[in-house]
Amino acid sequence: MDFSFEINLKTREIFYQILKCHTLNQLNKIPKGYSNNIFWNIKHIVITQQLLIYGLSQLPLNISEVEVNSYKRGTRPNRDINDKDLVLLKKQLFSTLKQTKEDFKKHLFKDYTEYTVTTKTTLTNVEDAIEFNNFHEGIHLGYVLALKRLI
Repeated sequence: MDFSFEINLKTREIFYQILKCHTLNQLNKIPKGYSNNIFWNIKHIVITQQLLIYGLSQLPLNISEVEVNSYKRGTRPNRDINDKDLVLLKKQLFSTLKQTKEDFKKHLFKDYTEYTVTTKTTLTNVEDAIEFNNFHEGIHLGYVLALKRLI
């Protein structure tokens, strides 16, 4: 799984650079024809990773319930983010991934509730979830790159 974690880290480094190089106004902007913004997409990948890996393993999430309810699948931005939100997300990009890698190496992910994702693929264990998460984050990287061109 080291390779999967390495890929995830590379993707998150790209997201970090995007957050670092854009203003709050740019990160909050929702272009015509879109339902979300750059910030929402990046926060959403952190939330989804936690839900797929920790939530379905019946382990506590490393994020708040408020964050989950604001950025889970089916949500849209409901307010403009501020500097505090941005600082937190920059930290979470790496802290959640580091914690996941440590917890995986400690074999904490023993139980897993099967879950069928939107691609009609069923995740049956944490390894499946880690692999699918990389796919999911890649999709959102594509969205973010498209949004960048429109802001």
